[in-house]
Amino acid sequence: MNEDPREFRRRRIEAGLSQTELASRIGRGRSRICDVEKGRAGLTPKDLKAVAEIFHCTVHDLLLEADDKPATADRSVA
Repeated sequence: MNEDPREFRRRRIEAGLSQTELASRIGRGRSRICDVEKGRAGLTPKDLKAVAEIFHCTVHDLLLEADDKPATADRSVA
C-alpha cells in the first residue's frame, strides 16, 4: 500500500482520534497505526475501507502519494 504517512496522521488528528481509538475502531492494535504513520506498514484493503469511512474520504484519497495531491492544499501537521 502507498498510504502517505503524513496524510494518514493528519486525517487521524483531524478526526479527533488517538492512535489507540482508531486502532480499536478498525479492530487492530495501536502499534499497527503507529507503523502506518511511520511508513513501516500498510493496511489491508478491508482496513483501508474502514479507515476511509471513519475519515470521511475515499480509499483512493488514502492511497495518493503526496506528490499526487494538489499543491495548494496545506498538508502540515502541528
